[in-house]
Formats: sequence, C-alpha cells, structure tokens
Amino acid sequence: MRYSSAHKAETRERVLKEAAKEIRERGPDNVAVAGIMARAGLTHGGFYAHFPSKDALVKEAIGTMFADARRRSATIDAEGDPRSVLRAYVDFYLSPAHRDGRDRGCPLPTLSGDFARSKPETRERFGAGVVGIASRLAAPLGQLGFASPDAEAHALLAQLVGGVALARAVGDAELSDALLADTRASIVARYGLETVQ
Repeated sequence: MRYSSAHKAETRERVLKEAAKEIRERGPDNVAVAGIMARAGLTHGGFYAHFPSKDALVKEAIGTMFADARRRSATIDAEGDPRSVLRAYVDFYLSPAHRDGRDRGCPLPTLSGDFARSKPETRERFGAGVVGIASRLAAPLGQLGFASPDAEAHALLAQLVGGVALARAVGDAELSDALLADTRASIVARYGLETVQ
C-alpha cells in the first residue's frame, strides 16, 4: 500500500514527538528505536522509511524539542514594551510549573549535561537551539539599550537554565522554591523589571 506524502510527513512528525519524549526521559544515548516506534503506533521495521539511523532521529528530535519550547514560551516573541516581554519570559521560565514540567518546556535544563557528551553533529544541533533562544532574548535586551545584547542574552540564559536545573536537582522543596525565587529576584533587579507585571 502506497501512502501519500502528507501521510508520511504526519507519521514522521509522530515519531519525532515520541523520540523527543524519550530523549527527555532517558537522555539521547538511551533512546530505544523499537519503543519509540511502538508508542507511535508503528513497527520497528518502518523506522528506516523515515530516518537513516538512530543518530539522525535524535538530531531531528532535538529540533522538535526546541520548536515545542518555542510554542510554550511565545511571550518572548510578543510585541510591546521590552521590559514587559522580558519579565513575562523570566516569570514563565523560573516558575514552579516550568521546573516541574521536565517533559515539556525548554530542553536546556533537562538535557544540557547529556548533550555535552554527545557526538559533534548532535551537539551542533543542540547548540543551534541555544542560539535560537539566546537570539530571542537578545531582541528585548537590545531594545533596552544594552551595548552587547547577544552577550547579555548568553549570560541571562545561563542564569535561567542554571536556576531551573538546580531547582530540579535538589531534593528539598523549600530549597528548590528558593532557588527559583532568588534567581528570579536577581534577574528582575539587574534588568529593572521590579515595577513590570
């Protein structure tokens, strides 16, 4: 039976979504193609109709994770006052909901350590996701008059990711909440976002 190109594209997207979930759960080196295909409602044998290798699947699934994160964090792309835009993004990123949602949201706090040990081409794809988020942060920072908005965006992103990663890693709920709140307070003060809601 021959399938249309639209059906093939939909099937491929379904596999990528399942792969992204598995990468978040297990890390990029521990994904199981058979399990991903089964959850997508397909046979293991059909895998090679969509991807030449497991490495290719992981590389493409990285893009899926960053696209999903972009949809969930559209506040940074909003038009309007750059302080309000930045504050909305910081509030989202350092929220308990984002901390607790390892299976969705930004993949950086969950997977940075895993991808640091990956193959160069996979790390390049992950790096492209980092650049994409940093460039989205650089836009309002540039509007706020920072001389080096790209460098400022890198520093801000590192603080956001570190805050969430540490808040997820500790076993004490009170300390976890404090890490989020203290990181948020530091960023809000540094960028003069106190009066913005």
